[in-house]
Amino acid sequence: MRPEKPLSQTEFIALTAMLFATIAFSIDAMLPALPEIADELTPFDPNRAQLILTSFVLGMGIGTFIAGPLSDAFGRKNVILGGAVLYIIGASLAWAAGSLDLLLAARVIQGLGAAGPRVVSMAMIRDLYSGRQMARVVSFAMMIFTLVPAIAPLLGSFIIAGVGWRGIFGAFVLFSLVSAAWLALRQPETLPPEARRSLRAEPLKAALVEVLTNRTILRAIAVLTLGFGALFGTLSSTQQIFDETFGRGASFPLWFALIAVLAGTGSFLNSQIVMRLGMRPVILWTMAVQAGLSLTFGVVTAFGLWPEALYFPIYIAWTTSVFFMAGLTFGNLNALALEPVGHIAGMAASIVGALSTVAAVFIAAPIGLAFDGTPAPLAFGIFACTALGAFLMLSMPRAGPVDMSAHPAQGGNFSAKN
Repeated sequence: MRPEKPLSQTEFIALTAMLFATIAFSIDAMLPALPEIADELTPFDPNRAQLILTSFVLGMGIGTFIAGPLSDAFGRKNVILGGAVLYIIGASLAWAAGSLDLLLAARVIQGLGAAGPRVVSMAMIRDLYSGRQMARVVSFAMMIFTLVPAIAPLLGSFIIAGVGWRGIFGAFVLFSLVSAAWLALRQPETLPPEARRSLRAEPLKAALVEVLTNRTILRAIAVLTLGFGALFGTLSSTQQIFDETFGRGASFPLWFALIAVLAGTGSFLNSQIVMRLGMRPVILWTMAVQAGLSLTFGVVTAFGLWPEALYFPIYIAWTTSVFFMAGLTFGNLNALALEPVGHIAGMAASIVGALSTVAAVFIAAPIGLAFDGTPAPLAFGIFACTALGAFLMLSMPRAGPVDMSAHPAQGGNFSAKN
């Protein structure tokens, strides 16, 4: 029996938050496992263990090229559920991997599957909401979503203590099964058959050209790429910094939970101010402030000027600010990018997600691998990303007329202001 009654906005936000959380859980739960995996699978080059994170992100980025167009043709739910199946296969292969290379390949497969929940969920929101209202809904979903990073490393550490690092992949399977069942049993399809688009080459080419010739979308993709690069670079380095720089590897999951909870207020703040201030100013000033904070932290760290008693607390505050930046910008950037193209939301979400994610890997991997025992290389990398992002926002064009083709089946509220 297919669900037909629209979900309340509260349950819809909770469901999409859990679908988004597939990504955070798949990355953050691995963080406490990196030292053990490095010892077992790459003892002579422990920095390579960071690739467990970026290989997943790479697979996710590649998968988003496919997931969006498929969802435009076959519906949102079918593609999300198909992605969940592929995600479970990848997690199972990772559990059985006997070498780092095999584990990385399995993580790419897992990332390919995660592209369904990630990118199609955003298209599903765009089916129902538009403009600042979409940004507000995404902010609420991201606010709930941040609870997962808060508990994922701690949960991962408990699993490692009980059954070893391979048990984390069993938790991934269980998480995906629960979220897929919730979607299948409760959420109606948001893209009706009459609104679907053919997978024939000509319509796909036309949609691709429409997206890639829109200056607002291209600028949003560039800024989102820089934001993701900063975030993924931080995630890649944070466990090593806690362990090797500060000697706090054992307490890392608790500190990371504190960072995630504090940073989660960024999404809540955005949900409160975006309707009044608009998406562009919030993104611009957030990135500009982050650039200033990161440059200051990097310079003082590089010259060893921090008093010993303040070094770790200031590092915690600065890392929190990076995640806080994500809460204030990512939802807004996605809303800006999808605002003009509601009629091809799946294709547009795919292109935005794929280009920004794949390109971010090539920013984040060098930032993470530059770790020299201090947070300085990471801070300078974050400065470069956010300073360039703020510069690009200064010249972002205003959007044209809003596409009103979103489907108000779930009480969508449309706004042309951004």
